[in-house]
Amino acid sequence: MALGVHMFAPVCLIENDGFGKLCVKKQAKDILDRINEPVVVVSVVGPYCTGKSYLMNRLAGQQTGFALRNTIESKTKGIWMWCIPHPKKKGHTLVLLDTEGLGDVQEDEKDDTWIFSLAVLLSSVLVYNSLGVIDNEALEKLHYVTELPENIRVKAEGYEDEAAEFMHVFPSFVWAVRDFALDLKMGDKLITSDEYLESALMLKQGLSRRTARYNLPRRCLCEFFAQKKCFVFPRPASTQDMRRIEDLPEVELDSEFLHQANAFCSYIYHNAQPKTVKGGHTITGTALGNLAEIYIEAICSGKVLCLENAVVSLAKIQNVRAVDQALQIYKAEMLSMAQLPLDPDQLSRIHTLAEKKAIKVFMKMSFNDKDQIYQKELMEKIHHKYQDMCQQNHQASLMQCQKVLEDVFDPLELKISDGSYLRPGGYRQYRAFLTS
Repeated sequence: MALGVHMFAPVCLIENDGFGKLCVKKQAKDILDRINEPVVVVSVVGPYCTGKSYLMNRLAGQQTGFALRNTIESKTKGIWMWCIPHPKKKGHTLVLLDTEGLGDVQEDEKDDTWIFSLAVLLSSVLVYNSLGVIDNEALEKLHYVTELPENIRVKAEGYEDEAAEFMHVFPSFVWAVRDFALDLKMGDKLITSDEYLESALMLKQGLSRRTARYNLPRRCLCEFFAQKKCFVFPRPASTQDMRRIEDLPEVELDSEFLHQANAFCSYIYHNAQPKTVKGGHTITGTALGNLAEIYIEAICSGKVLCLENAVVSLAKIQNVRAVDQALQIYKAEMLSMAQLPLDPDQLSRIHTLAEKKAIKVFMKMSFNDKDQIYQKELMEKIHHKYQDMCQQNHQASLMQCQKVLEDVFDPLELKISDGSYLRPGGYRQYRAFLTS
């Protein structure tokens, strides 16, 4: 993707056919394949009809884009994607992922679990969007977080406390509380929205089953996500105006909502980090598309998602492509600069320049090539191409020399054969031809 160019509307990244089958859409994959720079990925999840899409449109700097609901029907199915140049990080692309609403009665709950899991695994920041307040009911609706250990494994060789590894690989977590109408107070003391979230996640003491159930989602949120942030938004407009929220100019929005929305966007722009995977490897758009396909393939096969295996698979895909692209660059450079035949020293210099460009492309595209296996493969292929070019250069040189000899001696042989030098004065002509 060229810098400064972005999508003008979202496209479906992961389609959910409603019968438990998920797939990565080719149009979205092709878009990601053209993004060779790091991506900052922000996913939004939450119950349907809570205004998730509107929040993502604001992150995109637009009034419209992701489909908004104006009825009880959930508009977003699967996961939709919108890529734009990052507003604050030069050389980065901001990828916004809007997920289908959780808890839609028309959807299988297992689909919700996988959509939630994919949003976690693909994003740098996971935004959970809900209505009202953060109370026990709200946390019980977030039961998907408690199911992550059942669906995700960090290491190929699992161990008892593997869930503790989630904190190292999961995104940061932002809870967006919509239509919040209370005062942020604890007793008589004013508190921040972050303190409000921290208070809501406090564990109860005790060993009863009821206490364990109460603590479970809170413990998971605290143990799985290293960074947590909270924003509370008042209702943006009246009930009547909410039906045309896409058309409302900012001056008609609630001023406090607008303030919080701007604070939310600013936080995401400045604090969301580029997407990484296990091992700390930064992900490009190309890698993100491949990663989505790897996860979907594992889901469709019925396997538990293993992040360590996913990185291995991703490395193979990325590095095979890096070798191919780098080799194409080498061949293109050689063909554009090496007009055969050439002096062997000049051909060697052109080869060195082309090789450096190819290696630069490979290093930019390669992924986790720890033992330089793929880099060595590239060097071997370049060596073979260079040897072929040297052989072609040798043949071209021979052909050129042959042509020069023919241009020189064909007229001489013609004159000898027609007897031109056997006449008086012919010897002088013969000597003159040889010395000319």
